[in-house]
Amino acid sequence: MKTEGRVKRRLAAIMAADVVGFSRLTEANEEATLRSLQQHRRAFVEPTIARHNGHIFKDMGDGFLADFSSAVDATQCACELQLGLMERNAGVPEDRHIRLRIGINLGDVIIHGEDLFGDDVNMASRLVGLAPPGGIACSAGIRHQVGIKLDIIFLDQGEKSVKNIAQPVRVFLIGQDGTSGAGKLNLPAAANYHRPDKPSIAVLPFANMSGDPEQEYFSDGITEDIITDLSKVSELFVLSRNAVFQHKDKSVNLEDIARELGVTYLVDGSVRKAGSRVRITAKLIDGVSGGHLWADRFDRNLTDIFALQDEITYTIVEQLKVKLLPRERKAIERAPTSSVEAYTYYLKGREYFHRGTKSYYGRAKRMFSKAIALDPGYARAYAGLADCDAFLYMDYSEDVAADVMRNSELALALEAGLVEARASRGLALSVAHRYREAEIEFERALALDPAHFELHFFYGRSCYAQGRLEQTARLWERAAEIKSDDYQSLILLNQVYSSLGRQPEAMRAGRRGVERAEREFDRNPENPRPAYFIATTLAKMGEVSGADHWAKTALAIAPDDYLTQYNIACYYSVSDKFDAAFALLGQLLPLSNADMKCWILSDSDLDPLHADPRWEGIERLAQGG
Repeated sequence: MKTEGRVKRRLAAIMAADVVGFSRLTEANEEATLRSLQQHRRAFVEPTIARHNGHIFKDMGDGFLADFSSAVDATQCACELQLGLMERNAGVPEDRHIRLRIGINLGDVIIHGEDLFGDDVNMASRLVGLAPPGGIACSAGIRHQVGIKLDIIFLDQGEKSVKNIAQPVRVFLIGQDGTSGAGKLNLPAAANYHRPDKPSIAVLPFANMSGDPEQEYFSDGITEDIITDLSKVSELFVLSRNAVFQHKDKSVNLEDIARELGVTYLVDGSVRKAGSRVRITAKLIDGVSGGHLWADRFDRNLTDIFALQDEITYTIVEQLKVKLLPRERKAIERAPTSSVEAYTYYLKGREYFHRGTKSYYGRAKRMFSKAIALDPGYARAYAGLADCDAFLYMDYSEDVAADVMRNSELALALEAGLVEARASRGLALSVAHRYREAEIEFERALALDPAHFELHFFYGRSCYAQGRLEQTARLWERAAEIKSDDYQSLILLNQVYSSLGRQPEAMRAGRRGVERAEREFDRNPENPRPAYFIATTLAKMGEVSGADHWAKTALAIAPDDYLTQYNIACYYSVSDKFDAAFALLGQLLPLSNADMKCWILSDSDLDPLHADPRWEGIERLAQGG
């Protein structure tokens, strides 16, 4: 009998796994995500699979396929992987967790060299999409083989139709046994996200329907406030701002977004602000089916905005049949200010502050001052004033250091538990070179909110001023993750990585920073800051013509702006245009305060000038000689 062409088959338990939200994680910080994933794979995932007599036979991007000779081995390994990853994520901000979805199937597989094929391999991959984040889905074959051999429970999900598989499959989710005692296997809480007593939800950025891009700050503010209110409900799992804002302005299927974010429910909506009126539409969506569970439109006076936010929050809580504790209701109803007009000025001031030039700092200060005039107890507005003055002092040598200290103290006195007040106070103390006190305030702020952008940016600036570059890098890496449209952290990371000798990371951070800066310039073409940052970064990458274009653009927009001139001097330095660089620095040094002179002497973008004899003259001017 002829046997040369016979197909080799065997029975195997197949495990398929992929990383929850991998594209979101890599977009926020590609280097850190890949580094973390590789470390988890080498130090934990691969040894755990080997210990249970399994082996990975195929890598699939951020996931893998592994086979086991025993259903029990495969299931126990899957449980230990999820438990171990939960433990390894401890102390890491929630939106940076490496979490897996795992699917397990038992069936007949085709052997071809080191690879395995067949419908039962494909079935394991399809089961992954039915598992919750941090959880495990398995087929009936696995469930019956394991039986009661492990201290776990199987939650019957019924028959499910899956892509490219003709017949529906009976699916079970693996959960922890509530009776398990010490030493018994317990699964991470994430494996039970599907339970109705702990719904998971993401509030997508509300669309700005006003027809005016300048109103974007208002719709973003509404979104953030609803996220904040829902996060106060202990029986909800709510994704953070930075996780959901990755999807801002992206046209993607809502079911795909829910799967990507790893949540059961989505909130979607829009805001239209016109004069004294506001219209908000809001929808609660089932992330699995895409069906609307609730939708409504609200036409109100702008003065009702806080009550309207509360109403939306309470409606969502009611629809999800979630218990709201009295203290949680009280926290939700605590408005940030007594004045809606002050709130609007504050949101606008924050938008201007992030643009980062002298004129915008001035506009931001006017907005914060108007907010304070309307509500003298508005702590966030005092913190905003302090932050503007801090950067006017550090970047523009304005004599406002006393104002920085005073307003940061006022913000903290008004609301000691406010992360913005703590971050502002930390920045003020670092401006005064009281670095140890600043670090205490920054750490207190981190305990309040480990996902606050300004906090990480300010803390990084303080560490950079002290020459603590490794810590600076970590803080600015996190800042760039938290605020997915922030280009400044990445551009500055390019410089920090170069100083640390981490050139590949410097190039990647620079490239991503340039991409974000270009998008920011498209939104605000009157702002020179993204233009001169792009110029210096492209010059360091050797892209001469592009760098020259952006340098000319920045100078055309703001030829007399101090910080524009300084950053163009940096561009001239890294472009080997030394005459122009020395000429500009000579003009700027007499206008610089002691802190700015110190920055000039330590700025690595000016390192190419140090070998030139003229640098001694710069040092004398900077040192007051």
